[in-house]
Order: sequence, then structure tokens, then C-alpha cells
Amino acid sequence: MSPLSADGLRRLRDALQRHVDGGRMPGLVALVSRKGQTHVEAMGAAAFGDPAPMAHDAIFRIASMTKPIAAAAAMILVEEGRLRLDEPVDALLPELADRKVLRTPASEIDDVVPAQRPITPRHLLTFTAGYGALMVPPGTYPIQKAQAEAGLAPGPTPPPFGPDEYLKRLSGLPLLHQPGESWRYHTGSDILGVLIARASGQTLGAFLRERLFEPLGMKDTGFRAPAGQAHRIPGAYGGDPATGQPVSLDETGEASRFARPVAFESGGGGLVSTAEDYLAFCRMMLGGGRLGSTRILSRPTVELMTSDQLTPAQRVGQELFFDEGASWGFGMAVVTRRTDVFANPGRFGWDGGYGTSGHSDPAEDLVGILLTQRMMEGPWSPAVFTDFWTAAYAAIDD
Repeated sequence: MSPLSADGLRRLRDALQRHVDGGRMPGLVALVSRKGQTHVEAMGAAAFGDPAPMAHDAIFRIASMTKPIAAAAAMILVEEGRLRLDEPVDALLPELADRKVLRTPASEIDDVVPAQRPITPRHLLTFTAGYGALMVPPGTYPIQKAQAEAGLAPGPTPPPFGPDEYLKRLSGLPLLHQPGESWRYHTGSDILGVLIARASGQTLGAFLRERLFEPLGMKDTGFRAPAGQAHRIPGAYGGDPATGQPVSLDETGEASRFARPVAFESGGGGLVSTAEDYLAFCRMMLGGGRLGSTRILSRPTVELMTSDQLTPAQRVGQELFFDEGASWGFGMAVVTRRTDVFANPGRFGWDGGYGTSGHSDPAEDLVGILLTQRMMEGPWSPAVFTDFWTAAYAAIDD
């Protein structure tokens, strides 16, 4: 019996083709891998108005699918004793020592109290450090205005300045809450990237390349497209707020900003990759830290990363991200209770704001990767994600 049914894979292709035909995105790449069988679909075009077909090896902006990779990099340093999960980051990130904390998230910027404890790598990995996104309209609270004025508002575009300037500006903002108190999205991974660089004595990109990408054969993954390969970058699109019609967010090929070096290598969302490359990372994680003969992390470390690390109190107010059956590990979501066809307990991974999704399921030995470049319009899953994951699990044939 095949791990994936032929009829199920046809239904998956038909479901995704409807999203391309509907005009929300010019094309996409989808991959499902289970028990040694890997199925890849590339459909549509690389850009609206471009006859070039989407290629299976197109280089996508994977956005927040970067976060699990940054977490794995940090845990390499933990295993080597160069970082300790519960040791203050003050020695490596002195800009973040002796923090002040807003009395409430709605308080004025100067209405603060002292931090009760220092920030640790565990806080950064679990997004409980006190920095992050407030899921309310921009400008609702004074801290949001301060974040925007400092060039630090969480979003799809990395800051236009380097990591030292990033931390300098971040140090001028109070925390939203006490370290360890509540989960806040995104910023922990960007700070984690700077911590990895300082702990390793390398740039984040160099460390990822040396310790993850080259050992795993991820030749097309980095903070920019590889030299001579920028022509493989498809267009990226958002929705016009008035009409819902696609509008360009970034160009294809050499005109893309991902064809050039970046000032800030974002551990929260800066990587580009391909379906095949990301599969290698996912397969390493499913393999308990090993891909073939290559060992990246130990099995106990991967089990820690992919288990629920939040308390119920830390999840309060984050219902947009976590329903009753989901929580957060280290740099990625984890499923805790079956609430949908594809919500299998133990499943882990994350999505990206540019319209990308990558999750792994140990119980089913399954990896799914969906790469579009249609910007998500909120923290909820777009219909193309739901259709992809439902069809992927419906194709299971045993």
C-alpha cells in the first residue's frame, strides 16, 4: 500500500489549482512527504503577467518559517554550552540588561516599573521575553507608535540597519510585560538571531550556513538568493485593502530585494528557501536531529523544542494564534489536541506571512510544505492553507 493515495494527491492538486485559477496568487509549490514517498506540485506562473511557469525549485521568501531554523541554531549552541537556557543574556546582549516594563500594554511609554527578572534564551525561544507584537490595530497604544518611530514595528520587512543598531534601538523601548509572563509574537526570534551571532562570533547567516544549511544540503537557503540564482525568485503580492485585488510587494528575479545583501539578518523572518531545502530541515527534525548520517541536534533536544513550553497563563490573550488545541515550543507551534483533520497531537512547525506553511507530524512520518507568495491578511490561516493541509492528510492511505 502506498503511503499517499493517488486519488488523494489528485484532489490535493485540484484544490490548489482552484486557488491559482481564482487569481489570488499567480502560482505555488506544494510538497507532501510521507514514509519515503515525496510528491511535489508546481503550478501556475512565477508572477502575474509573466508567462514563465512556476518551477518546483523556485526560491521563496519563507518569512516566519525562518523561526524554527533560528531556534534549532540556538539549540546547537545550548548543546555546546555556549548558551544556557536559563542564564541571563546580559553578558552577550548588555543592551537588554536592567529592563523597564510598561505598567500595562496600554500605558504611556514612561509609565514603567523595573523588570523582576532578566531575559534568558528560554524567554526568547518561547516568545515570553516581553517584546513582540500587540495584535490590535496600529496606533492603538503608545508603545506601538514608539515601535514604529524606532523602525521596530513587527512586520514582513527586516529593519534597514544592522544588529547592533537594532539592539540599541530596542533598548530604548520598555517591555510589554514582565519576562516570562506572556507570549508575544515575533520579536524574540529577531533578538535570538543577534544572540546566536554574538555567542558564535559569526554573522547569523554564516553560522546557519556552516552548522545547518551545508550539512543538510540546503544549497538554496539563506538571507538572499545564491549568486546567479536570483532569477528563480517569484513575485510577491498582497491584497489591495479596497478591492482585494493583488498588488505587488516585491519584484521577481534580480529586481527583488532578496537578490541583494541585507543589513539585518532576521531570525524572525528573513530567509529564502525552496521546498526541497526546507524538506531537509523538516526531515532532520522528524529524525530526532539526524538526516541520514548527519547529526545536527540530539533527540532529547528536538523533543524539548517540539513539546508544549507554555503555561495556560502565558497563552491568555493569544487566541488568534492558539486555539484550544495548539501551543508553542521553541520557535514553532505544537499541536496538543486533535481539533481538525490535520491537527494531530505532536505536529509541529510554523507558517510565514508571505503565504508559506511548513509542518511535520511524527506520528504520521509526514512533512507538508506549501509555498505561495500571497501575503497573509492576519494571523488566521488563509483558505489555501486549510485546503492544502486537509487534502494532504486526506491522502494518507493506511
